[in-house]
Amino acid sequence: MTVKIGISPIAWQNDDLPDLTSAYTMEQCLKEAREIGYTGVERGRRMPADTEGLKAYLQKYDIALCGGWCSGNLLVASVEEECAAITQQVDQFIALNSPCLVYAECSNTVQGMANTPVNDRPKLSRDEVMAYARKLSEVAKWMQDRGMVLSYHHHMGSFIESEEEVTWLMEGSSPEVTLCFDTGHLLFGGGDVMATMDRWADRIHHVHFKDIRPDIVKDVRENDRSFLDAVIAGAFTVPGDGCIDFQAVADKLAKMSFNGWIVVEAEQDPAKAPPYEYSQKGYQHILEVCANAGLTVET
Repeated sequence: MTVKIGISPIAWQNDDLPDLTSAYTMEQCLKEAREIGYTGVERGRRMPADTEGLKAYLQKYDIALCGGWCSGNLLVASVEEECAAITQQVDQFIALNSPCLVYAECSNTVQGMANTPVNDRPKLSRDEVMAYARKLSEVAKWMQDRGMVLSYHHHMGSFIESEEEVTWLMEGSSPEVTLCFDTGHLLFGGGDVMATMDRWADRIHHVHFKDIRPDIVKDVRENDRSFLDAVIAGAFTVPGDGCIDFQAVADKLAKMSFNGWIVVEAEQDPAKAPPYEYSQKGYQHILEVCANAGLTVET
């Protein structure tokens, strides 16, 4: 079984907190990520917008597009409106051979609100999530017909945050809706990482290896801090630097015969966690756990 290791540019170029990473450039990100050994990068907002420009940009640094965020508005839009809104990104990802589009509902999320506690996120009933899942299935089928996979990202501050909500979404949607499984977001949201992997092994298409620092997460929860406060304080970190057992995660991926992308997504304050140093630490840890699990890393 072969996997590929990619990274999000968020450690060098944080889209939600641009001032935090103002001393770093996207060019530095791609150069250093490739130097460390990463073969893919998820799309960042400060990359060229046009497809040919983005293709040339990635080729310059010999790095592939291994996914990228898509801010969904399906709760407030019709299926037709949503498909029209994301067509350009879908077509671009198809042209650049991305393994998926990482989709998350953002019409009512609080993840980008600096003064809103993450505890005050929106919550929907099971029936409401199931109704949303049916609409999402239509978008995913439309996307698949064009040649792209929709991988849903459960995210802190959104209405799909907890393990239960992930279950509702998966139960209510068709198999065309795959899961971008994020270890850090799931644990931060109070979920069981391994139980969720076991339950939805057949739907996991894309994996974010994100670690957390539990003491900081506890403080964020108990003192009603925002998601952005959590990022600045260091709630997230690279695999091997927090509390998650990534050997168990890698072992499970091997049992699933997973052959997709493992992506590091670990936004931190670079003054406390230098991007190169920490991204290298995360990469080395992934190599170690993959080797132990019998997963071959494509370099």
